[in-house]
Amino acid sequence: MKMIKGIYLVIILILIGCQAEEKKEIVTQKEEVSEMKTTPFKYWTWITANPEKSEQEYTIEFKKYKNNGIDAVLINTFADPIVLEKLTKLAVNEDLEVHAWMFTMNRPDDKVALQHPDWYMVSRSGKSCFDDRPYVDYYQWLSPSHPEARQHVWDLVEGLAKVKDVASVHLDYIRYPDIYLPIGLLPKYNLVQNEELPDFDFDYSQASVQKFKRLYGKDIQKAEVPAIDIEWKQFRLNEIKEVVDGAYDIAHKHGKKLTAAVFPYPEMADHMVRQRWDKWNVDEVLPMIYYNFYNETVDWVGFATRQGVEDLKGKNTKLHTGIYLPPMSAKDVAVAIELAKNNGAAGVSFFDGENITDEQFEAIKSAKNK
Repeated sequence: MKMIKGIYLVIILILIGCQAEEKKEIVTQKEEVSEMKTTPFKYWTWITANPEKSEQEYTIEFKKYKNNGIDAVLINTFADPIVLEKLTKLAVNEDLEVHAWMFTMNRPDDKVALQHPDWYMVSRSGKSCFDDRPYVDYYQWLSPSHPEARQHVWDLVEGLAKVKDVASVHLDYIRYPDIYLPIGLLPKYNLVQNEELPDFDFDYSQASVQKFKRLYGKDIQKAEVPAIDIEWKQFRLNEIKEVVDGAYDIAHKHGKKLTAAVFPYPEMADHMVRQRWDKWNVDEVLPMIYYNFYNETVDWVGFATRQGVEDLKGKNTKLHTGIYLPPMSAKDVAVAIELAKNNGAAGVSFFDGENITDEQFEAIKSAKNK
């Protein structure tokens, strides 16, 4: 009997030890994820990798960002982890935080995806993004409802998340194509969008239609006015959320955070591009508060920032205001930064790094030194 009790005691001690190791592993992973730098107010910029640039040229560029107040760079390497690894080393050497910026549902010229025409979104008018694209030729949108297309996106996320010293995987175009363009862009396309037009209402691909029918028992293709079917709208919001939540799990598995470029605030994003980002599992969002796209003035930066911050109350998601610099004076840049700060943003991001003028850099640096 004593021997049996002894064996039980050994087994119990082993189980307790295993549980302790599991808890330690979970805590360690959480600690690794939380290592992303925190600053009182972070300054970011988006940039795109250029294969023609030398390492020396990149080092000069990264030094310039750092010397002018930039803390973090979001680098689009077209989801290439090898290029990302090379540029990350150079940026980290200049004390910049690196985020792996990737096109998510919109995958222009994706060689893997282009082998699968059924992966692409389809408009209500029956046009597939595979060969008939809305607005611009680089709009090649994958369906979040197609399991293989979704897995392809997650595989790309994982490849970027494995790169050493990357702080986050940054999802862009994590939505449906624009059902409504920003009002300031409509003249460019000679469009009037007073309702959901068939050519810009997606996703009527077979993968999406069949999944919706399986879940809700309805064939959306037979609906007289799909725009008023609330379940159909919610289904598409949920499809994007599932892609994001899956990416979040992958990024965190590798000790990285998940960040995303999103439309100005959740209600607006919901209306324009089927994107309800306040419902996502995501660490940080960078809403693109490009006020000139909406025929607004710079004060709109404060309004849209505050709206997003309010919608995120109770969540651990931080908001960093995205600013489109090309049309802005240095004075307006300074005003936009102050508006973002005063309305609860954790930072600001500028599009894009290569085109920031010396005067704009001076405004950024001055704002940071206040």
